[in-house]
Amino acid sequence: MHNILVAGAGHIGSMIAELLVSTGDYQVTIADQSAAALAAVPQRPGLDTLQLSVTDTERLDVAMQGRYAVISAAPYSVTAVIAEAAHRNGVHYLDLTEDVRTTHTVKALAPTATHALIPQCGLAPGFISIVGMDLARRFETLDTLRLRVGALPQFPSNALGYNLTWSTAGVINEYCQPCEAIVQGQLSAVPPLEELEHFALDGVQYEAFNTSGGLGTLCTSLDGKVRNLNYRTIRYPGHRDVMKMLLQDLRLAERPAVLADVLENAIPGTSQDVVVIFATATGRRDGRTWQHSYAHSVYPQVLAGREWTAIQTTTACSVCAVLDLLVAGRLPQKGFVRQEDIRLDEFLASRFGRAYAADPGTAAEVSAQRVMS
Repeated sequence: MHNILVAGAGHIGSMIAELLVSTGDYQVTIADQSAAALAAVPQRPGLDTLQLSVTDTERLDVAMQGRYAVISAAPYSVTAVIAEAAHRNGVHYLDLTEDVRTTHTVKALAPTATHALIPQCGLAPGFISIVGMDLARRFETLDTLRLRVGALPQFPSNALGYNLTWSTAGVINEYCQPCEAIVQGQLSAVPPLEELEHFALDGVQYEAFNTSGGLGTLCTSLDGKVRNLNYRTIRYPGHRDVMKMLLQDLRLAERPAVLADVLENAIPGTSQDVVVIFATATGRRDGRTWQHSYAHSVYPQVLAGREWTAIQTTTACSVCAVLDLLVAGRLPQKGFVRQEDIRLDEFLASRFGRAYAADPGTAAEVSAQRVMS
């Protein structure tokens, strides 16, 4: 029985805790500064709650004692504090952050870490990096890798074509911060909300544009090995233009709390969502130019006796799968661990990774085709 601390009792943190205790392999304490959030966590054997602000470092250190690992499902603004506490107390660390600066902080801790530090264990960054590296390994020479992910309402009904399915502050941060990419073989910073593209999957029209953090550490891992690498967020057509007007023309990027308040009071949430994952790689193999693609959509699922949204499922199941792989000894036991170090086949074969498959126990199909030179 492994003792786990989950920091953050929101939609994702509570699902992580419930999934882990449902296996019978984990004892979980979920911590949050909000008594109301903790009260909403269902009572389950093996699941305890703890009212705690992670900025109270003394109490956080106490909460770390005797833990196998801590999982941060807290806001990105406090994730680095949790990472530092895990490092200080010799506890395995996993998080879901898309914040680039937080990941740099975690990486800086790694040389003196006695346990594993594994950031970005969610969907994007996270699973999409595992998919991207799996595609990259199929080539003798890799030319281009394009990664696209979107958490969307199944039934869009407003001008944004969007419902609140994730942290509003996190989304705004992704829309405002510079984005990492490799352009013509050079590590580059590209502007958010730019490089708009349109495409269709299964007859549905989408747009995609630059957002921050989705590549995780792939730029560093593939530096010198790929000519072009980029990540873009998928939305329904028209979303980018409205957000660009709000953030740039009305300068709400300078007042993110105001924009978050507006969106949270005007845009409804939904449990009828879909996560769209689309990745394409091109390169040389056997003397020919080839393309390999991965395309898959994840819908709400029933897990551990409850129905969860697609974004909850993909995010929580991803970090739970990584934890299982760590426990099984399939990942390094200390230092900085990258998502792209995880094998896609092992991830999808795991009990939590199967949530990403088209059918239980079946991996999403990876297609390959020759590209005419």
